[in-house]
Amino acid sequence: MIVWLNGTHGAGKTTTSALVQRLLPDSRVFDAEKVGETLMDIKPGLPWTGNFQHWPPWRPLVVETARHVLDYTGGTLVMPMTVLVEEYWREISGGLAQHGIPVRHFVLHADQDTLRRRIEGDTDLGPSTFRLEYLEPYAEAARTWLHEEAEVVDTTHLTPAEAALRIVEAVK
Repeated sequence: MIVWLNGTHGAGKTTTSALVQRLLPDSRVFDAEKVGETLMDIKPGLPWTGNFQHWPPWRPLVVETARHVLDYTGGTLVMPMTVLVEEYWREISGGLAQHGIPVRHFVLHADQDTLRRRIEGDTDLGPSTFRLEYLEPYAEAARTWLHEEAEVVDTTHLTPAEAALRIVEAVK
């Protein structure tokens, strides 16, 4: 099974995924961003798109990597990854379904002011214009399709530990 933690930057995906993994027996965290980083390392570089998710190889590589890891290890993959383009989510979730891999899709949500404060106050990554640029696309995806496609966990007033516990309780 895959427990996919979606949501925009600052929602708490990375922190929460590590906590979910500790609470879920036989689970591992697989950050699909690493697949994008591998594609970014190709020299000379792939055509510029502004985001590795726009590269057509990224989505099937995420599916195939997850499938092969699950075939090898079994258990559950906890995948923290923002996917705000509906077509991309359908491609990934459909690819996983074709391999018979069940997906529990969660969106970690917070209001825009909270997200902005978290991004601007991030002591690990520092303030990031890249991350701030995704606040409006996230809000648009949430309004139009994303919240209908997932179980929404509002993290505005939750600690990451509380969010992780809610997700694990829902999965069990």
